[in-house]
Amino acid sequence: MMGVAQPDAIGAKGLHVKTAQCLLSVSLAKAKIVQAIAMSRSHTLLAAAAALFTLPGTASAQEVFGGAYAHGVDTPFTLETTETGSVDIAAGVRFGGIEALGFIGKPEPYVVGSLNLSGDTSFVGVGVAWTIGNGPVYVRPGIGLVVHDGPDFRVNPATGFRTDLGSRVLFEPEIGIGYRVSERASVEAHWMHISQGQIFDGDQNPGIDMIGLRVNLKL
Repeated sequence: MMGVAQPDAIGAKGLHVKTAQCLLSVSLAKAKIVQAIAMSRSHTLLAAAAALFTLPGTASAQEVFGGAYAHGVDTPFTLETTETGSVDIAAGVRFGGIEALGFIGKPEPYVVGSLNLSGDTSFVGVGVAWTIGNGPVYVRPGIGLVVHDGPDFRVNPATGFRTDLGSRVLFEPEIGIGYRVSERASVEAHWMHISQGQIFDGDQNPGIDMIGLRVNLKL
């Protein structure tokens, strides 16, 4: 004959269940708060970036550019995302230097979009760049903010590590080394990187590097 559970045992079991439920609720609430803070920071940064285009002295579009890139190149700045071996097509518009920011070299705002041809991470964003050098050869570093379409959560089944980018909004540092082939046209060896620098998610910071060739044409 089966024994009957004692009331104290039943009560203790119920208490454990309620405690676990409370802890789960607290964890979910904490995750939502962290996500809300990250989104607030993201929206603030995007608004600040967009405001660059409204500053006094911002010129109209001066140049269009486009190029092809190797996606997911392994560099010292990259943490594993499992996105390798594909191609990106990137294009954008660059504007004239911002006169109001002459004290930091009149950075040139740009709008950029990158489409991955294999269904991996694509993105669009805005940023500023500085063209250094008036001769045939020049260097153009830049920094931007982008919004991407990669997964919110992704785990590498082989390692068990998360490989998602940790935030919908990412930083986009870039640099190009270019050569002016004419008064209007130039070509660049160009590098772009996207990651969030553990600012929007302190536990997660994979990044994606893209290296390719870009062509620029003045309007």
